[in-house]
Amino acid sequence: MKTKTILTVFIALFSLQSFSQTFSGRVINTSNESLEDVYVYNTTSNSHTHTNVNGLFSLENSSIGDIIEVAILGYEKKKITLNESKLKNETTLVLETKVFLLDELVLTKRMDPIQTVVKMDLAKNPVNSSQEILQKVPGLFIGQHAGGGKAEQIFLRGFDIDHGTDLSLSVDGMPVNMVSHAHGQGYSDLHFLIPETIQKINFGKGPYYANHGDFNTAGYVDFKTKSTIQESQINIGIGQFNTFRTLGLFNLLGKKTNENAYVAIEYLATDGFVESPQNFSRINLFAKYNTYLKDNSKFTISTSHFTSKWDASGQIPVREVANGNITRFGSIDDTEGGETSRTNLNLQYNKTLDNDVAMQTNVFYTKYDFKLFSNFTFFLEDPVNGDQIKQYEDRDIFGFNTQFSKDVTIFNTEAKITAGTGLRNDNVKNVELSHTLNRKTTLNNIQLGDVNQTNFYAFLNSEFEFGDFTIEPALRLDYFKFQYNDALQPTYSTESASKAIVNPKLNFTYTPNENVQWFLKSGIGFHSNDTRVVVKQTNKTLPRAYGLDFGNSWKPTSKLIINTALWYLLSEEEFVYVGDAGIVEPSGESQRYGLDLGIRYQFTDWLYFNTDATFTKARSLEEAAGQDYIPLAPDVTLTGGLSLNDYHNFSGGINYKYIGDRAANEDYSITAEGYFVADANLNYKMNAITLGVSIENLFDVEWNETQFATESRLQNETDSVEEIHFTPGTPFSAKLSISYTF
Repeated sequence: MKTKTILTVFIALFSLQSFSQTFSGRVINTSNESLEDVYVYNTTSNSHTHTNVNGLFSLENSSIGDIIEVAILGYEKKKITLNESKLKNETTLVLETKVFLLDELVLTKRMDPIQTVVKMDLAKNPVNSSQEILQKVPGLFIGQHAGGGKAEQIFLRGFDIDHGTDLSLSVDGMPVNMVSHAHGQGYSDLHFLIPETIQKINFGKGPYYANHGDFNTAGYVDFKTKSTIQESQINIGIGQFNTFRTLGLFNLLGKKTNENAYVAIEYLATDGFVESPQNFSRINLFAKYNTYLKDNSKFTISTSHFTSKWDASGQIPVREVANGNITRFGSIDDTEGGETSRTNLNLQYNKTLDNDVAMQTNVFYTKYDFKLFSNFTFFLEDPVNGDQIKQYEDRDIFGFNTQFSKDVTIFNTEAKITAGTGLRNDNVKNVELSHTLNRKTTLNNIQLGDVNQTNFYAFLNSEFEFGDFTIEPALRLDYFKFQYNDALQPTYSTESASKAIVNPKLNFTYTPNENVQWFLKSGIGFHSNDTRVVVKQTNKTLPRAYGLDFGNSWKPTSKLIINTALWYLLSEEEFVYVGDAGIVEPSGESQRYGLDLGIRYQFTDWLYFNTDATFTKARSLEEAAGQDYIPLAPDVTLTGGLSLNDYHNFSGGINYKYIGDRAANEDYSITAEGYFVADANLNYKMNAITLGVSIENLFDVEWNETQFATESRLQNETDSVEEIHFTPGTPFSAKLSISYTF
């Protein structure tokens, strides 16, 4: 009897071992793109997994006859029944795209709901211009003060980030922020990114992410371009103020199984709405090729070139508008302007190694040129020639990023381990700040030299699942080498400094059911200081930022999701705009805290509403009360819109943005006025042709897009005046477009 029992148990165990197997495969869409983070669920054994960056998955505890569900938002759910062939051979599953609907959103432990709703926002209301790109990030606010020539001024979580000092930006793994830039630390010009090529926007607020280092204090934004396009497209748009834009998107290889390629070209020109023609022109070229190799690894090569030039009216003082000497669209010095170009080469390779480790790596090179002429103070410093300045640089960037990730089980606990490393080197020639006249004559050099800056990093991130809880401890190491050769010194010498920094992160997620997710995030981030400051040892080399977030995502009904976050950030040092010099300078310790609120509501299958509000208090910790305001730090912002999708061939929407009054200087004696502006667009599709109309400033409000408290003196003035200097926002304007797909 005992022998029979042992034999029965042995046979049962043998049968379990024989019939419980691993189901492996790859998930792609109809364009043969690998789909990441697809949920693969065995409804019979309740085992589950997610696809990695290459679309690959391995699902244990699977047997013949089990029913497998494969699902991700934006695609039709797929069900299959396992048979012997599927278990023995790797299976390719193709998912069909479908309209994003909020009632299909299910919160899971591995999902970031805020990232997901932004993916929905992008699908419901695609980006139509380069200035809209960053505004897709909830709570992020921008201002343009050169009509598309200079990079946008960025506001996020109580920071006037200027052009990128406290926000890390990247495209396909290539850094956008420019260290030790001629115009300002972290300068980030995204105008080389063609809006129609954007596939995905990843972002995070606060310094909580180990795979992001320099400039990740207020947050980060990563853009991913499309791997392929299904249809070729030609678009032509014309608008007021001699505005013209044309776009070509061309699928070069059709619908091949293992490779695809496309090229995009964009040209934009406008005189702008100001009285002195802006003479703005920009051209973008982008090409991308992907191929899947025999081992399911993916190789991608992309290249792009961008060039832009413009004239600018500059910021104007309110006193000259008030006394009638100029209009809101006039100028004091219309010889401002500039030109810039950027060429990128990016090689990406994704592979799943033999031990089920997913590897991602990219190697990149950027050639960048920048020349800018500005005059913020008019005749304050030089009453004869004026105060025009020139900022110039010629830059080469080399670098790579590599990371490895693997799903493991440690002491019966599911975990994901990710390790990464990378390097970036900036070699910048002739970083220049000069006093000039009429954009031709250099009167004297203020700064001139060469910068060489290297950043090496390594990080380790882990995610442990304990029931409904996920705990993510992480650690990041950064090492910097700064070198500067000052061309204004009588003898050649290299000034140098180096610094290493280690920053921990610890995040918690609690997902009790598919309608609620709570999170607690904590971590330390940093931004580097300008090399020219670092080698003088006058300020902190890598000032830290200490952050804490607590909030949740909640779906009270199937058609509504609410995101909230209470947060706090302590910054050791930041950069504040100094108008009389046209540069940014480091200041002291500060703190910020606030509330972020986001709402998404799906009225119908074709009508979608989104809005994001921020409430922030930002103060310097090194100044007395009443003297501790941080200039231009927003207190209240509101963005959002109503989107129409595929309603009897119509699509479009209304989008709005609001920013409240805020302090323009440290004692709030000068106010930067807030504004509310709405834009609208409407498209009608007739087979392969789409007609569109877009309107900026729908209600024709009078608003100032960028404002600074600046001390200036006009040529006919004896004394200087400190007051608001502003760039006017666009008046009511319309643009028509026609698009043909083939």
